[in-house]
Amino acid sequence: MKFEKLVERCLHLIPVLLGVSVIVFVMMSTTPGDPVKIMLGDQNASPAQEAALRHDMGLDLPPLERFGHFLLNSARGDFGLSYFHRRPVIDVITERLPATIELTLAALLIALAVAIPLGVLAAVKRNSLLDKAATVASLLGVSLPGFWFGILLLIVFAVRLHVLPISGRIGFDVSVPPVTRFLLIDSLLAGNLPAFWNALRHLLLPALTLGLPMAAILMRVTRTAMLDVMRQDYITFAEIKGLSRRRILFRHALKNALIPTLTVAAMETGSLLGGNMIVETVFGWPGLGRLVVESIYVRDYPVVQTAVLLYALIYVLLNFIADLLYTIVNPKVQL
Repeated sequence: MKFEKLVERCLHLIPVLLGVSVIVFVMMSTTPGDPVKIMLGDQNASPAQEAALRHDMGLDLPPLERFGHFLLNSARGDFGLSYFHRRPVIDVITERLPATIELTLAALLIALAVAIPLGVLAAVKRNSLLDKAATVASLLGVSLPGFWFGILLLIVFAVRLHVLPISGRIGFDVSVPPVTRFLLIDSLLAGNLPAFWNALRHLLLPALTLGLPMAAILMRVTRTAMLDVMRQDYITFAEIKGLSRRRILFRHALKNALIPTLTVAAMETGSLLGGNMIVETVFGWPGLGRLVVESIYVRDYPVVQTAVLLYALIYVLLNFIADLLYTIVNPKVQL
């Protein structure tokens, strides 16, 4: 039964990815701007040269035919050539993807490390000064625009205090042999602690910019779930049995309160991957989000379509992973 459910959930990916492909193709096709003219710029190319380049890029085909070619090639794992980089799209994306994954995981760790303890404490000490302060902080975190918060952190820690770098993923004078393309891991594998510290300092500000607003959302969800669980009969029964407060909180209450937190965390992690475009641009982070922004400006259709498809795939998979985690946190829950 579980295997059938897994297959069913996997089949749901097909219409989702197809719908995303149609939407992105239509939006990019109707966006003003000609990729050929953008690429040629002020080179005073002749009409024949423009036509040759347009044919080489496949832009002389009817839109439906271009979309059909994209779908058929994508099914074979061929996402075409980047108009701007003149390289396979999959190579361009895989070069940038590790930076985005590293940033997303760091933001997620910050969010969980802040949100879950604060949410539990706010629920246990309901209506206390700590609870009110956490509520106000969460409201601010949800309300502040990400780009504005990132610029504020840059002004304070990079411009004023000079304790953290302004942009980039690592210093220009630091080199790390690429093994996994995750700089923190590669620097540790190379035994280069100065490079690890340098990469960590570059990572901190963008990770805080993404992680703290997410922590505000997760903290409110955890607090609400904990308050709801603490009113359940089995918690009262555990207290009557004389179980310690710590055991009741962590063995019974928190375990069940984490279910809605996992749901929101999975959704917010998917949002991090898509929403980090602005943050990566602000901090000059060489990730997939910045690549998508750059590709939109130059009308690099294959890169944008493939990246958005990847975002959709990861978003659906994260929700599926959250469903699997439900069965671990609470065995009564089934797929």
